[in-house]
Amino acid sequence: MSRRKKRKLVRIIRPSTGPLPLKLAARFLGQLLVFSDASRRRHGGLAAVLFDDHDREPVVATRSVALAGSNELELLAAIFALEEVTRRFPGRPVALFSDNSDALARLTRAATLGLAQDLPLAALCAAPGVAATLAAASFNWVRGHASCRGNLLADLHAAVAAA
Repeated sequence: MSRRKKRKLVRIIRPSTGPLPLKLAARFLGQLLVFSDASRRRHGGLAAVLFDDHDREPVVATRSVALAGSNELELLAAIFALEEVTRRFPGRPVALFSDNSDALARLTRAATLGLAQDLPLAALCAAPGVAATLAAASFNWVRGHASCRGNLLADLHAAVAAA
């Protein structure tokens, strides 16, 4: 009796029409939606995708950096996103989204307890105004490679910056 080969499932991802899926979008009305991501290829790539308005195209910023560990790159991407928010939209309420829960946990702890408890992180947040943006921001995890358009854009731009 012959065995059948298992069919490989192809997962089709349909991005949301807005930066977030509709079931999440209402929770973040009036906030600047910021998505950060990092990629490792020949070097590291960081991306920040900022949605000032849910109906407009986002502001995209990228940066190439030296290769580092995956969690370290994701943390650098989130800090890069906070720097871009501080530079482009000072004083706006921010909701930062990332698909890396370790980076978000570290930033949440720093926002709650203060940067003095994490001196290496304080050194990374030394740019003017970044500490204040960090303290006022909300940090949110999104599933990587899911239907969240903001995260898909951040992933795409981080990969281009790392190539």
